[in-house]
Amino acid sequence: MSVRIGKQTVKLENAPVITETASIVGVKEGKGPLKDTFDRILTDDTLGEKSWEKSESALQRQTALLALEKARLKQSDINYILAGDLLNQCVGAHYSVRDLDIPFLGLYGACSTMTESMSVGGMMVDGGYADYAMCLTSSHFCSSERQFRNPLEYGGQRTPSAQWTVTGAGCAVLSSKGSGPRITYVTTGKVIDKGVTDISNMGAAMAPAAIDTLIAHFRDTGARPDDYDMIATGDLGIIGSDILEELMLDEGFDIRENHRDCGKMIYEIEEQDVHAGGSGCGCCGSVFCGYIYRELKRHNLKKVLLMATGALMNPMVVEQGESIPAIAHAIVIEN
Repeated sequence: MSVRIGKQTVKLENAPVITETASIVGVKEGKGPLKDTFDRILTDDTLGEKSWEKSESALQRQTALLALEKARLKQSDINYILAGDLLNQCVGAHYSVRDLDIPFLGLYGACSTMTESMSVGGMMVDGGYADYAMCLTSSHFCSSERQFRNPLEYGGQRTPSAQWTVTGAGCAVLSSKGSGPRITYVTTGKVIDKGVTDISNMGAAMAPAAIDTLIAHFRDTGARPDDYDMIATGDLGIIGSDILEELMLDEGFDIRENHRDCGKMIYEIEEQDVHAGGSGCGCCGSVFCGYIYRELKRHNLKKVLLMATGALMNPMVVEQGESIPAIAHAIVIEN
């Protein structure tokens, strides 16, 4: 059973195994430096659908089915599927799982959804409420642009601080048995709002939440940055990563040696013209379920702190003058 340590962290005594993962990414992501670590690379980002929203649902559904296939499990083996995305009312997830015969819990943590789902799923497995849980998320550049910025047809110029929403999905299958990388700690974030109002600078909005959660994790567990082979953030990009590293140093924690950001890893930043790097639920989802999980399985990484960040904003509310609240959820994964 989980044991609470400190204010925001629980230790998972019956640490769930990440028995398998699946990752599928779009055309642009398939040309980046991690191209050899994804299970599938799309040749058509529409996936044969008539709208971008339907494309994202198809992407998420294919990733879930691929995870089941790789884990050699049937739908009837899975007790819960926890899924979310960036779209209004999580329709990407709702429509992706409607043909799956699996009990469903929908989550919205914006770009933090991968670690939110693995946090909740991990505690469910640890507590004996599930033998298998699937943690699933996605994002799609085109559906996100339409919802959060402008339709693609508008052709507006992107600011230098803007990030590129990853077309990608990741699914992790958690199990109460077996061997492999295990989730050992969960640190749940708080909603943090430092007054950032620029929707084209998500890194600046999300970095304070990452700082708050990271400090809480170190405080609760007594760990230090060099206890981890990698401290991986989800999608702070260039600007958010710089803010995180600088302000953590001010707090007495030097993470510069082992901090890596999925939004910086997934693209060749300059060559692919993604400005401040990648973002979106599928950023952390695909990079963890591809590259990071592979390195854990190969024992090139032994202990990873994975922390995805999310901007909990709605374009309409921001247009009304509100600032952008953010959150970050962290999990520890160990071999």
